[in-house]
Amino acid sequence: VKKYYNPVTSLLSQNGAEGWRAMKPKAQLQIETATPIEVNTDSIYKPIDRPEKKFNKLHVPKSLEAAMPFANKQKDETKRKKKSYVSKRAVVMDKEEKKKYTFLQALSTIRNEKVTKKRAKNAEKRIEKAKQDVKKEEKLEAIRKVQQKRKYRTEGKLATAREAKRLRGE
Repeated sequence: VKKYYNPVTSLLSQNGAEGWRAMKPKAQLQIETATPIEVNTDSIYKPIDRPEKKFNKLHVPKSLEAAMPFANKQKDETKRKKKSYVSKRAVVMDKEEKKKYTFLQALSTIRNEKVTKKRAKNAEKRIEKAKQDVKKEEKLEAIRKVQQKRKYRTEGKLATAREAKRLRGE
């Protein structure tokens, strides 16, 4: 089925209808009226500051490391017999550094205390939950026992009735 298509060409031509004007683009209108261009703040490029990623040290099992060639083995500085200069030298902190260090230590101790309290609380909760589960299981076991007894009793009655029926010859 063909669709009807009839473009209006008479209005688009220059010698067509005299009163007709084409619509101006937005940019041209902005230039003529001297209105500023709208700027979307989300579209402006900004520098992205990403924190540098710190990766954990690669752990290679000793059995694999023993099979590796020497060039590929990990060289640990901790295996030295004599202490290096870096480990020997004393680090003297000024007042500001000391304050920052003590503050960070205090924060870490507070955090550690919170973590230990939380772990203890979770352990208590787990113990309580285990006790409740045991109680529930005991109740359910009692109910199961009663149901099994009823089931076996009815099955026994049916079996004896069938046996009696068979002996009578019915």
